[in-house]
Amino acid sequence: MQCKRLLPVIAALALLVLVIAACGGETTPCPTAEACPPAATCETCPTCPEAAACPTAEACPAPEACPTCPEPEAAACPYQDEWTASPHADAEAEAFIHWNEDDPKEVPTGCATCHSTTGFQDYVGADGSAVAVVDMAAPVGEVITCNACHNDAAAAFDIIPFPSGITVTVEGPENRCLVCHQGRAAGSTVDAAIAKQAPADDDTVVNALGFTNIHYKAAAATMYGTVVKGGYEYPDKLYDVKFEHTAGVDTCVGCHDQHTLEVKVEGCYCHELETAEDARNIREAGSLEDYDGDGNIEEGMYYEVQGLQEGLLKAIQMYATEVSTGAIAYDAAAYPYFFYDKNANGAVDEGEPGFKGWTGRLLKAAYNYQFSVKDPGSYVHNGKYTIELLYDSIEDLSTKLATPIDMANMVREDAGHFRASSEAFRHWDEDPAVEGGCVKCHQAEGVPQFIENAANVAMPQSSSLQCSTCHDETAWPARYEVTEVKMPSGKTVAYDTTDSNLCIECHQGRASKVQVDKAVADKDPDTVAEGLRFINAHYLGIAAVWFGTDAQGFYEYDGKTYLGTNAHVPVNGKSGCVGCHDVHTGAPQEDACKACHGDVAVDDIRMPSSAADYNGNGDVTEGIRQEYRLLRDALYAEIQAYAKNTVGTGITYNTDAYPYWFVDADGDDVADEKDGAAVAYTTWTPRLLKAAYNFNFFRKNPGAGAHNGKYAIQVIYDSIEDLGGDVTKYARP
Repeated sequence: MQCKRLLPVIAALALLVLVIAACGGETTPCPTAEACPPAATCETCPTCPEAAACPTAEACPAPEACPTCPEPEAAACPYQDEWTASPHADAEAEAFIHWNEDDPKEVPTGCATCHSTTGFQDYVGADGSAVAVVDMAAPVGEVITCNACHNDAAAAFDIIPFPSGITVTVEGPENRCLVCHQGRAAGSTVDAAIAKQAPADDDTVVNALGFTNIHYKAAAATMYGTVVKGGYEYPDKLYDVKFEHTAGVDTCVGCHDQHTLEVKVEGCYCHELETAEDARNIREAGSLEDYDGDGNIEEGMYYEVQGLQEGLLKAIQMYATEVSTGAIAYDAAAYPYFFYDKNANGAVDEGEPGFKGWTGRLLKAAYNYQFSVKDPGSYVHNGKYTIELLYDSIEDLSTKLATPIDMANMVREDAGHFRASSEAFRHWDEDPAVEGGCVKCHQAEGVPQFIENAANVAMPQSSSLQCSTCHDETAWPARYEVTEVKMPSGKTVAYDTTDSNLCIECHQGRASKVQVDKAVADKDPDTVAEGLRFINAHYLGIAAVWFGTDAQGFYEYDGKTYLGTNAHVPVNGKSGCVGCHDVHTGAPQEDACKACHGDVAVDDIRMPSSAADYNGNGDVTEGIRQEYRLLRDALYAEIQAYAKNTVGTGITYNTDAYPYWFVDADGDDVADEKDGAAVAYTTWTPRLLKAAYNFNFFRKNPGAGAHNGKYAIQVIYDSIEDLGGDVTKYARP
């Protein structure tokens, strides 16, 4: 690589020497008394002075000599040494010599973008041609030079198309990286290949079907996850979006030196890495599941991905033998990567041909396996997305295996706060932003924004919650201090532990008795009210249960008294949420219960102060949670009876489908359908709405029996009674 061509420079210097020489000597005598001719000048030196006029035909005085021109210095290319040692400059690499023996010797348009400087400049429009397309084949013998990326067109190329047809907008130097490090296929490519051959089903071998290769180092396809759909994503599954890392180290050039391509290990100060390989051992508090099911949750994410890769390869091999045309083996370094394993030794040996027994199901799984292997940094770029693809591929293949892969201990998704593929965070995938009313609990920056402003505004969607959701970045790693929390009812509650108060900024529900009373005001309790709609208190409103009537999140009936805050003793020295639950996974720390309750399962805990037979089944030894749940089931039966007998429209409940309550005209406890969709229940009376509100809120609080069991029983008892149910066999705390 040269910064400037030298031949013209050498010629110019030679001419310069001659000119300087001409400036320096004496002039010839003037034949007449005319003015002496001016002395010659140097192009790059100060002008030589003109000779004085000659009064006679005597010799002209010699002019002053020109100053000597400085030797020109060629400017050094910045970062040339770093670039020279990088893969982008490796002129002997297969990536740059693959076409040297072709006829004609040229890099075809389909490959030129990423395998030549000429092609890259053509793609970004630096040569004046259309952008996002290569118009001409590129010459062989090129590598990726400085000029490929350092030009105005490359800097302005901010809308990056991916093989899926999806584009992302990237403003910053990493836009150049995404052009090439995205692969050359996507899940849609696999679907298109299968559809073209039109197999009878996913398990029919199609001889014309070939392997679909993602290509190499497709880090951008991994990093952006389901945003660009580079992996094969199975229908009816949700997948992680772009991996969000700490600001400043969340882009290609944030983590990699753009000239050497090496990882900026010094920038990984949170993880205290000494070498890039040390990243294999990283595991953060947002990744606490045993994804590969090997029983080790201390190992780094690299090993979790590796474990699932091994499981998928095993499933691929079993499927090929049991369903397809014979044993299969994989070689990451040899095209076409998958081969017939004629001697069944699990390795690719000389002479073993490329695998041809592709079915749709096998191709999808093999594509995802290759997707994970060809990005050696997938565990860093977006480990969760990679895990989901591998897990789903194993699961799909296993449906056709005589002995399915044991996935009992494998985990696909994280716990609630970091479950980026859940509806709680993916609900806004097709929306421009998360609306202000949802931001606090469904966007990583929502809680800090609320704490600072006591309000939220719409914000762009985030992948999930982040460490900085609870940890104050200005005083890291301290958590935000919340001394009290205002509930939807307008009441204010507080734990002794500020960390638990931080939890209930979100875990409080979004409605209360106040909203229900407002909706049913001045309406006859047993008459269907036009325009009355179900009120959803939302999910995991733990504070509404724990604080009882002090929060008044549930519908409390007039004329009744209710228990207030649960007076449970601090656990592990902390009151409320953080004493009983792991703060990162949310899982209950059941071992902590044994200090007081002994070796008793949480479901079986019952204190001496709870001796009554609340649910009327005659068992006063079962846990308080069981007392509550059976009574909750009785409330559901009473709701259905009231809807049928008083309203005249049967009702059924589905906790997984909004708006949860549906018409059930035939009484089979299954939602009736119209035009293929469940029919929402709309014939509400005020009395039915109150009971349905309480039932749904309890169903959305799976720990209600433990959080404040007696209060929960009071509310359910009163709901049954208000509907006209017989409560004589029950006991109210």
